[in-house]
Amino acid sequence: MSSIAITHRQYRQTLIFGLIGIVEELFPEEQLKIQYSLLDGIYCELENSPLSSREVNQIKKRLHEWIDSKPQIISCKEEDGFYHTKVNNKIIKSLYGALQPHGPYFPFTLIYYPPGFILLFSKSENPYELRDYIPPEKLATTFLESQRWVENLHLANVDDINEHIQKGNEVELITLAEALHEKKISLISDKIYEQSQNIRIILISGPSSSGKTTFAQRLSTQLRVNGLRPISLSLDNYFLNREDTPRDQYGEYDFEALEALDLPLLNEHVQALIKGEEIVCPIFDFVTGKRKEEGIKMRLASDEVLIMEGIHALNPKLLPDQDKAHLFKIYISALFQPNIDPYNRLSTTDVRLIRRLVRDNMYRGINPDQTLTQWGSVRRGENNNIFPYQEEADVMFNSSLLYELNALKAHAEPLLKSIHQDHPHWDTVDHLLMLLNHFKPMNTSKVPYNSILREFIGGGIY
Repeated sequence: MSSIAITHRQYRQTLIFGLIGIVEELFPEEQLKIQYSLLDGIYCELENSPLSSREVNQIKKRLHEWIDSKPQIISCKEEDGFYHTKVNNKIIKSLYGALQPHGPYFPFTLIYYPPGFILLFSKSENPYELRDYIPPEKLATTFLESQRWVENLHLANVDDINEHIQKGNEVELITLAEALHEKKISLISDKIYEQSQNIRIILISGPSSSGKTTFAQRLSTQLRVNGLRPISLSLDNYFLNREDTPRDQYGEYDFEALEALDLPLLNEHVQALIKGEEIVCPIFDFVTGKRKEEGIKMRLASDEVLIMEGIHALNPKLLPDQDKAHLFKIYISALFQPNIDPYNRLSTTDVRLIRRLVRDNMYRGINPDQTLTQWGSVRRGENNNIFPYQEEADVMFNSSLLYELNALKAHAEPLLKSIHQDHPHWDTVDHLLMLLNHFKPMNTSKVPYNSILREFIGGGIY
């Protein structure tokens, strides 16, 4: 992680410390809850009462005054793995430390978003500019639904989950989480079936390690239950030959650019399939970087639906001439995790990185050093090619599982501990190890063979 990224993260944490103190002063009977990330902001709310627009403006005014006073806040990392910081004469534990005194201050604002507000930051790659912000309504709705679900189950915090495991109730946790996934996938299938007279193409996209492959397989099963016949068209087979691939600003092949795909051929084939015509789908050889001479003959029958999965699947430029009524778009990601406590949320990015570390080592022969080194490039690709189009989705699927970090712990910790402290990404390694330290390990033998988690820990049927 670059020095500016670390500084920016510390600044965000400093703002949260100020927010904690100000809310405590203004609403002494309430508990502030730092909930989840919404693009460049974090959604926050009070535990028992909705906030008004006037109250949010009052908090914002006080927070600006507090930052302008250049507060002297010192964070010290203690043996429990938390940073300890004094706020309003009490110690607040946090996953990140505060910005050092006299450090740079970046712009921020608070946006009223009932029943709470969004604390909006600048981006670390352009920290002195605060961009216009349109709340991602579909993403926010998905987060809120997941949050209310875990609250109703009294499983909103990591301690609640650890207690279940300690009492030997692992199977109940697994059953609840997997039942929710199956219900959601079934509902998505039903929604597609209701529009099956029009829908011919299902497009699935999401960031790295979201569980797209297993999700697509389970959705296909539910579609077949509803009498539809799904067939898959892999976008990977439409890569241009390597010598024709566009290059990035560093002169390297940019395989994640939309232009790395043969868009004219893809659109020609999709149009033909919709008309019931036969195509010969190319087969891309990733070893040679070229298409094979032979292809696969395909035809789409009237009762069949095409499933296309890939990072560009929600980009309107992928199939610009296709009738939107024929398309059904799905965004999938590990969107919601239980919080460690009211002030410390788990980053969905951290969870996906842990998933990827385990999967890369188990299935792809990629060691942790390589995964960590590649992660920055992966994240840039997500920011450019996936996140800008997530609100294009007709539905969103939260692929996170209540118990997954407990299950991943035994797989991920040895990989992380193999990294030396002089590694350029040691800060990330140390942070992930500290996160995993909060989770009790669990026996994964009862995890279903069709679980999304099996895509990462092995033993799955797909």
